[in-house]
Amino acid sequence: MRILTWNVNGMRAALRKGFERHIDRLQPDVMLLQEVRALPEQLPDAWREPDEWNVLWHPAEKKGYSGVATFSRTPLKQLGTGIDGADDPEGRVLLAQTDGVDLLNIYLPSGSSSYAAQVKKNRWLEEFTAFGTSLRRRRRPLLLAGDLNIARSEHDIFHWRSNRSTSGFLPHEREWMDALVESGWADVIRERFGERDGPYTWWSNRGQARALDRGWRIDYMLANAAASRRVTDAFVDREAGLEVSDHAPVVIDLEPVE
Repeated sequence: MRILTWNVNGMRAALRKGFERHIDRLQPDVMLLQEVRALPEQLPDAWREPDEWNVLWHPAEKKGYSGVATFSRTPLKQLGTGIDGADDPEGRVLLAQTDGVDLLNIYLPSGSSSYAAQVKKNRWLEEFTAFGTSLRRRRRPLLLAGDLNIARSEHDIFHWRSNRSTSGFLPHEREWMDALVESGWADVIRERFGERDGPYTWWSNRGQARALDRGWRIDYMLANAAASRRVTDAFVDREAGLEVSDHAPVVIDLEPVE
C-alpha cells in the first residue's frame, strides 16, 4: 500500500505542470494533498469526480486559498475535519479512513508573512497538541501527514545557522515538533535516512536553492506504533517537486492491513 503526501501549491497549476505524469509514475494508492486552492468544480472534468479515485475535499471558505484533499483507490470514510472537530474555515485538517488505515491530512499554517501570522501559528500548535496525542494512542494504524511548515532539526534545513530566527525554524517550533515525535509518533523519513542532512521537501525560488538542493524538510509522514510497524519503504521524490510544485511528495509503502 503506497501512500503519498504532497503540497501541490495549487491543484489547477499542478495539473498544468505535469502532476498526472508523476502520479502515474509513482503509482500511489492514497494521496494526501495540501494547498489545493481549488473547489472540485474548478478542476478539469477528469479530476472533479475521477473514475479511479475516491475523494474527500476539504477546501477553504476563501476561494483560491489553502485547502486539503484526500484521494484513495479504495473506499474512503470521512471521520472529521478541524482540530478535534473544531471549525476549520481554512481547510487545514481532514481525518479519514481507508483500507484499514486512518489518515490525518494536515496543512499547518505558515508564520512567515507577519507577526500576526506567527501568533496564529503558535495558537494552532498549542491547540493541536492534545488532539495529536489522543490520535496517536489509537490501536488502528494511523498516519499524520502533510505540510507542517517546521524544519525539525539542523539536518532538516540547509542554511540552518542563518535561519535560527526565521519562522519554521524557531526554537519553540522545533521543540513542538520534537515533543510530538517523542510522544510516540515515528518520523518515518528521518528513521529511514538517519542523522544526515535532508532529504529536503521544499525549496525557495530565490537564488539557486532548487537546483543546488538547498532546501527545508517541512513535509512529514508521522506514524503511530501500529502504522510504524508496517512501513517497508519511505522516500522523497525530488523529481516531482522540481517540476510541479515548490514542495516534493513524501512517499511511504505499508504492508497491507488485514
